[in-house]
Amino acid sequence: MRNLLANIQNEVYFRHSRSSGPGGQNVNKVNSRVEAVLNIETSELFSLPEKLRIRHKLKARLSKNGELTVASETERSQAKNKEAALVRMAALLQKALHKDKVRISTRPTLASKKRRIETKKQHSTKKHLRKKPDF
Repeated sequence: MRNLLANIQNEVYFRHSRSSGPGGQNVNKVNSRVEAVLNIETSELFSLPEKLRIRHKLKARLSKNGELTVASETERSQAKNKEAALVRMAALLQKALHKDKVRISTRPTLASKKRRIETKKQHSTKKHLRKKPDF
């Protein structure tokens, strides 16, 4: 994650605006809200398969231009918000690039088959006992 964080800093650009977070009068005067924007399409950090994976996994977060935007306004200072936005962006990208382990299907064991049949029989008996008796 540290490596990815250091690498994306070179390609990210920032937009600043007024924050609605904590800060009192400071909020009204300082542009402390930060939006970190990374264009996935033009990025040189990722290979084509990685870009495809990111596009697929983060399609709800990407703009039409292929830009990933992460905003932060939790801190009072612009510098801390910048760092927080970069960390969140790196975590998103790390999660998107992670390949899930492929599940290998296995056969059910004999004991599990017997347990399943036994529970089915118990369930059937329970339902049968609920019926009204035949006279």
